[in-house]
Amino acid sequence: MTSGTNGSGPDHVTLRQILEHDEEGVLRLLLAPAGQDVTVLGVIIGDEGPARAHAGRIVLAAGAPQDPPAAVTAVREAAWRGASAVVLREREGASVPAEALAAAEECAVALLVRAPWADWGDALALIRSATAFAAAGRDDLMADATTGGLTALASATARQCRGSITVEDPQFRVLAHSATGPEADGLRRSTILGGRVPDWRVAELRRSGLVHTLRTSEDVIHRAADGDTPERLVVAVRSGGELLGSLWAAADGQRLSPDAAHVLRRAAALAVPHLLRHRMRESGTARREAHALRGLLHGTGDRRAHLWSLGLTPDVPCAVVVGVRTPPDEPGPGDRTLEALAVQATALRPAARVLREEDAIAVLLPGHDDGRPGDALALARELDALAARTPGAAPVWIGAGPAVGSGLDATRSYEEALLVVRALQDREGRRRDARPVRSAGPDQAGATVEALRMLDAVRPVWESGSGPVHELIREDLAAGGELVRSLGAYLETPGDIASAARRLTLHPNTLRYRLRRVRERFGVDLDDPDTRLVLTLAVRLSGMP
Repeated sequence: MTSGTNGSGPDHVTLRQILEHDEEGVLRLLLAPAGQDVTVLGVIIGDEGPARAHAGRIVLAAGAPQDPPAAVTAVREAAWRGASAVVLREREGASVPAEALAAAEECAVALLVRAPWADWGDALALIRSATAFAAAGRDDLMADATTGGLTALASATARQCRGSITVEDPQFRVLAHSATGPEADGLRRSTILGGRVPDWRVAELRRSGLVHTLRTSEDVIHRAADGDTPERLVVAVRSGGELLGSLWAAADGQRLSPDAAHVLRRAAALAVPHLLRHRMRESGTARREAHALRGLLHGTGDRRAHLWSLGLTPDVPCAVVVGVRTPPDEPGPGDRTLEALAVQATALRPAARVLREEDAIAVLLPGHDDGRPGDALALARELDALAARTPGAAPVWIGAGPAVGSGLDATRSYEEALLVVRALQDREGRRRDARPVRSAGPDQAGATVEALRMLDAVRPVWESGSGPVHELIREDLAAGGELVRSLGAYLETPGDIASAARRLTLHPNTLRYRLRRVRERFGVDLDDPDTRLVLTLAVRLSGMP
């Protein structure tokens, strides 16, 4: 494992330092038979082959299931190869097998679990960041600034290079800066006030090639003074070749010091652990919120804890909006459409929480401070309008769930929104309107929503039954569903041969022939009202449009 400090400092850390560095709660220590001051020399992800020694490393048991035999095997194997610690996955609501704890105690290897909301990348980033902090040098005055955070580092760097310093992430957002003097140029002031480099400036840097140079060069880049823009130096902050951000030094009413480039290089090395921690916090917060929102909507885990993770209280009403697209064979415009809807949802409703899933987005819309619920239907229609005017957008159906009095009941609104989406898809598949309706709330899709609820309730009864109608549906679906589609149109018209034939784009005699086959081949009496009811349910349950 690389330390990320360009070769400065040791490439190791203790288990205690890792846990003290873990502000987000990515890892939880279960036991440490040899104490927490054992040295961690690196990290191994999963099983990297029998020839690979694990001496002094933390093993992330990425491939090990939670069942006792697999967990025990992972612990014993890692200990036998000399690992200092093993990390297992922690599933929500399931404890680590007692056999694994006993094995760790017997083998004298520390045992930890990864939080349910985190992934193995988070665990890897934590160890990497903790190692970088441990490896930060203590051989010059600037090193003392590492304990004070990025702002202290920026201030110390500014003093030594006699300029103004900004620390930025790869998206040119300002993470820290030194004090701004009265002689600071307008670009620096607007960058600090806006929290990021202005878009016009980023575009200019791209055109000039500086962005490309910054991403590829290991050296300090010099920008000569130009009109009102003073001289600037910039250097990339990297860890193991990965770009974490950049440091900028600008002349602020005086010339930069002769050794400013050297100072900036040293500052970039000292900034590595801070930028790693920043990235870890940003990623951890996003994952924790996504985990909480998913648990809240699906009704898993501690719903009150999920609400607090999202910054909400149980007395806040809410509603859920769901947007679903038909899964394509491969990623395409649908992916971009859902991304655009997710961004637009938070732009239209800043308090909204958005969960992006494979073929859907779910928007939790908190109510107003006065207790009024958010207008989920209005948001659904606004998102529908956006999808409709997006060139090449894949079809997206958007359903608004009802307002509920508390986020603790968000699952009910979510499930209702999903039913509305199904109702919209069902109507469109059966009616083929020229301008299909792709957004609605429970009131607008009421009858179809109720029909879907009844169909869901009837499905187990239908699937356990038998008889002529079952035989008809089963055989015809296997042959392509021609008769099932014809029956669907005939029953929905209802019984109007001419209208049903038009819907199917058939000659009426062709439809009559098909209905005669239903009677003669399967013995199904279309004049019997009970048979027609069973047929109607069977056709709807078949899923044929």
